[in-house]
Amino acid sequence: MKNMEIDQKKIKILSIIGQRATLGTCLFENENKFDNLIVLSADTSTSAGLDKFRKIKSQKYLEMGISEQNMMGVAAGLSSEGFNVLTTTFSPFQTLRCLEQIKINLGYMKFKVTMVGLASGVTLGTLGYTHCSIEDIGVMHSIPNIQILSPADGLETYKSVLAALDSDNSTYIRLTGKSPSNIVYNDDYNFKIGLAEKITDFGDDVCLISTGSMVYHSMAASKILLEQNIKSSVYNFHTLRPLDNITLDKIFSKFKIIVTIEEHSILNGLGSIIANKIATSNKKNFLLKLGLPHNYEKSGEYDDILNFYKLNSQGITQSVKKIL
Repeated sequence: MKNMEIDQKKIKILSIIGQRATLGTCLFENENKFDNLIVLSADTSTSAGLDKFRKIKSQKYLEMGISEQNMMGVAAGLSSEGFNVLTTTFSPFQTLRCLEQIKINLGYMKFKVTMVGLASGVTLGTLGYTHCSIEDIGVMHSIPNIQILSPADGLETYKSVLAALDSDNSTYIRLTGKSPSNIVYNDDYNFKIGLAEKITDFGDDVCLISTGSMVYHSMAASKILLEQNIKSSVYNFHTLRPLDNITLDKIFSKFKIIVTIEEHSILNGLGSIIANKIATSNKKNFLLKLGLPHNYEKSGEYDDILNFYKLNSQGITQSVKKIL
């Protein structure tokens, strides 16, 4: 499918409505571009911005109720009959609750389904860790044959959904951050699954590799560091699988110090994926992993959690200065 151009006005609108509503907007505006598209929701039509799609495109929408495992079974069956299926519910239910169905039907049997995990990370921190999702990258990365995307803002969410539907492989898309969402991309760009993006290039003292909501905070930290004469570059690894090994090899050669930043447990997420790459490539880069602790500790308001675990621009800046 040819990439759809999006202007700055559209980018601002996508930022205002946030990643979850962007999902519904994208599907409503592009459903005619995909043959046999069908959307399955586990009682999250409002949460996923799908109310308009559900009402006007009702022939392409199935409400599965709060029965996520059944939803994945139905999705696999529809996929086997040639439908281009997208499923959505909150991230911990889309991944952990449905893990066996994902493993057997998508990983093993290779039926193609696009899965969207709403409110991943600690966006729903006020509801505690039943609704937070700090394990989903690690869990999904353990299942073969599934692409993993973590878009940085509204524009990239829009692009990710289109790319996943256009792909031949099953894809998990994790949506992070709150509404309105921070803008990373002020202009349209050619998004491609598996191709990382350089966001800032201020120098080679340190490389900040981030994904999802943390791309914006890494950008802001990079500017603060520059003011303090520390030159950094920021890369957006929106794709966790397939990994952009070519860009990674260039990063390993250019930077001695690498910092990964993610709204995910520091175990089995982006940082662990990069660490494994360093180890298997026999590189000698110093790696610092920033993220959430491998524990269920502080819950509460989203911004408070990020501040507590130093995952905002100020916290990232402090952590980088400390290792330097």
